[in-house]
Amino acid sequence: MTHTARRIGRSLALVLPVVLVLSGTLAVSAVPWAGQGSGTQMLTASSTDVSTRAKSRAPQDILRDQLLAELQEKDPGVALTHLQREVENRPSLARHCMSIARALGAAAVERFGPTRAQSFSRPVCDTSFAYGVLHAS
Repeated sequence: MTHTARRIGRSLALVLPVVLVLSGTLAVSAVPWAGQGSGTQMLTASSTDVSTRAKSRAPQDILRDQLLAELQEKDPGVALTHLQREVENRPSLARHCMSIARALGAAAVERFGPTRAQSFSRPVCDTSFAYGVLHAS
């Protein structure tokens, strides 16, 4: 009798976890998800509308966006000063300095016009700001 009970116990120990996992998976896949319009939705592995992971932004892109916002709030002179300080503090940004300064120059033309934008020009990043103003005019 003890031998039979052991065999039944071992069989249950092997089969029961598999049954629980499968039933849990099926239960979760049949739940209607919030925000999805109609009745019951089935979760499938081949779903085409899977969201992609957001790419992390490069430091120079973040800096460019911050400086462009600062240019809109204040003036290009303040943004150029902060660009120069950031390049001094983080030398890895030096190779992106010219492209950021050109973008600031183009944005300054959009906001202030070419003549006034040129008045903010400074020798930051080899006069790239002035090039951006000229190119946007």
